[in-house]
Parts: sequence; structure tokens; C-alpha cells
Amino acid sequence: MTEVRRATTTRLRILPALLVCAAAPAFFVLEIPWLGWALLALGIGASWLLERGRHAEDQVVSMGARRDTAKVLGVHRPPSLTRDLSLIAVGLLIVSIIPLAAELDNLAMLRFTLALGGAVAVPYAISRFVYRDRAIGFPWRTHRRWGRLQWGWLVAVLVLGWLILPFYFITSGVYQNWPVVDTPDLIARLFVGVGAVGIWDELFFICTVFALLRRHFPDLLANLLQAIVFVSFLWELGYREWGPLLTIPFALLQGYIFLRTHSLAYVVTVHLLFDAVVFAVLVHAHNPGLLPIFLV
Repeated sequence: MTEVRRATTTRLRILPALLVCAAAPAFFVLEIPWLGWALLALGIGASWLLERGRHAEDQVVSMGARRDTAKVLGVHRPPSLTRDLSLIAVGLLIVSIIPLAAELDNLAMLRFTLALGGAVAVPYAISRFVYRDRAIGFPWRTHRRWGRLQWGWLVAVLVLGWLILPFYFITSGVYQNWPVVDTPDLIARLFVGVGAVGIWDELFFICTVFALLRRHFPDLLANLLQAIVFVSFLWELGYREWGPLLTIPFALLQGYIFLRTHSLAYVVTVHLLFDAVVFAVLVHAHNPGLLPIFLV
């Protein structure tokens, strides 16, 4: 009976998490801020009501056990879904205050730095210093050597990117969502911007959103939920038209790879290799003949 109730509770928790994650397409795809705010409020409110009415078996101290006894035994309260969803909501709200259209002037780059940096730093600080639960972490290295499969995937990323990305960007015309880069200064700015956003993607979507959701849901479900947020952000950034056919598998694969490797360094390396091809394609698209290495 206890297992059935726990399964039921898990299913009920999906709704608040889905509402919070659905705020991302409201902010970044539909670009309707009030809808995003409403979804965040509904999700966090539903989670609070659900946790407030939890059954006794979901409490750490049950059957009349005293709190001090639980502490002696090393027992802790289960993580709060409401708190963790609030951290995701804070990050989404911070990102949503700026337009995500790619721009390369000084003000735009400063705006991106402050907003994206804040979306990672503020939830981390709240988790670490206010909630004191260390829910968010950035495991850069695992002290394990990358195996043949991991090195092989890095090569595959470059090859697949070389084959697919030029066709996607040029034939769909989405390369025009990025500014023209026809001077060394603009090309350098694009290189820095693409790489910096790629690193941020993993810090926020994988190490923050995915990590928080995994505390409450099976890995597959948590990965699907984080992909909603990941892909929505990439849509406003410029990956439109049939871009989700590429970004959805990419978001899911990054989550899966992180589960297998537990290495932020590896998922960042994968992302940066992918973004290196994106950068080259954008330069090629805006300056035909400058990088004659693509088939399109």
C-alpha cells in the first residue's frame, strides 16, 4: 500500500513540475510573459498544496519518532519539490527579463553576461546559503579517463555537425537570426558569444534544472522535462524553423551523457565542439567562400 501511495504522489508531482517547465515555451517561444508568470505561480502553488497535504509516510519523522532521534540516526527530510521548483523559476525569470536575440554589441553582451550569469548564480546561492541543501553542484571532473566510446562520440559530434548543421542553417535561412559577421572583430565576438552561451547551457539546463528535477522524478522523466526548458531557450536564441528536430535530441542526449559520465567537463566539451561547428557555419553562411569546408 505504501508503494502505491508513493507512486501516486510521484504522479501528482509531475503536474507542478510540468507547469513550471511549460513556462519556458511561454517565455521563449510564444513570448507571452504574463503566461509564463502564471504558469510558474500555478506550478509552485500546486506543489506547495501537494506537499502541505502529504501523507504521513512521506514525512521523515513518522510513527511518533522524535526529531532528535532522527538526527542521531542521520535521517533527513526528503527534498522539497516546492523549493526546487522555485529555484528553477528564479532562473527562468532572470533569463526572461532580456531579449535573447543574438546581438554582438557591447551592451548586448553585457546584458547576456549579467542575465545568464545571474540565472545560474542566484539559484545556486539560494540553494547553498538559504535552503542549505546543496541541491545544485558543478561536478567538473570525475577523475576517470574518457573511454573509447566517449572519445568516439566527440569525433561523431564533429562529423554529424559538419554534415547536418550547414544544411539546416543555410537551407532554412535561420542563419539570418544571427547578426552579419564580416569583420575580424565581429567574428571574434561571435566566437566568444557562441562558446560562452554553450557553457552556460550546461550549467543551467543540466547542472541546475536537470539536477533539481532528478531529486523528485525518474531520470527519464527529469530529462524530458529539462529538454522542454532547454529547447525553448534555443528556439528564441535562433534555432527555429525545423530546429527542434535537432535541438530536442541534443538536449536529451546531453542529459543522458551527464547521467552516464557525471562529468560537467565532458558534456561541456561535447557542447563546445557542436558550437564550434555552429560558429564556422555562421561565418561561412555570412561570408560565402571564406570557409570552403562545407558541402552546402
